[in-house]
Amino acid sequence: MSDKKNTKYEIARMLGARALQIATGAPFMLKLNEKQLEEIQFNPITIAKMEMKEGALPLTVKRPLPREVQRRTAAHE
Repeated sequence: MSDKKNTKYEIARMLGARALQIATGAPFMLKLNEKQLEEIQFNPITIAKMEMKEGALPLTVKRPLPREVQRRTAAHE
């Protein structure tokens, strides 16, 4: 596994956190018109997946490594 890739657990955590933000009224990081929102039925998880695919997800992962070294990776890496 490459250091720059996120694990499936990190991806699930980021999508869930972002979907919760969207569901509670956070602004979208993508431009979506009414027709697009109706097609996806205003689903926050789908919107979070779209943001991740476009590299617009505003989250990073702080991954502890041996010897007290830490690595931060962005959601789109």
